[in-house]
Amino acid sequence: MTDMQAVADRVEIEALRGEFSDAAMMRDRARLASLFTEDGVLRMPDVPVELAGREEIRAGGEALQARWDFFVQTTHPGVIELDGDTATGRAYIQELVRTLDGIEGVNFAVYHDRYRRTPDGWKFAERVYEVRYLDTTPLAGSAPRPSGRAH
Repeated sequence: MTDMQAVADRVEIEALRGEFSDAAMMRDRARLASLFTEDGVLRMPDVPVELAGREEIRAGGEALQARWDFFVQTTHPGVIELDGDTATGRAYIQELVRTLDGIEGVNFAVYHDRYRRTPDGWKFAERVYEVRYLDTTPLAGSAPRPSGRAH
């Protein structure tokens, strides 16, 4: 692998991780599912949820997101280790959430990832979500309500 190919692979994987957060925040479950390989797996032991394959990931995301009043996720760069057409890595996450049934909090987490190069670019083969810190103190703020203006 050339040095330029390694740089390109790292940029594409970092973009994949950012797109995951964007799809989650925009509630675009079909796009979120498309970021995984056909046999990809999303594991969230702390939730607890395990979703295998794009259709389960899409449907599971829909069920989870239907419970949210609001959700904000930011992704922070982590390590990427390339190995030909596969790679592993970690991404660091900060989240704010309030569910419709009143659960709320702030957490910091790590996604432990396995990636695979496909004809459509790098995809998640597996994402395992590990919460490292959780604060369920009631949030002081709130999400603004829609004003009817286009965003």
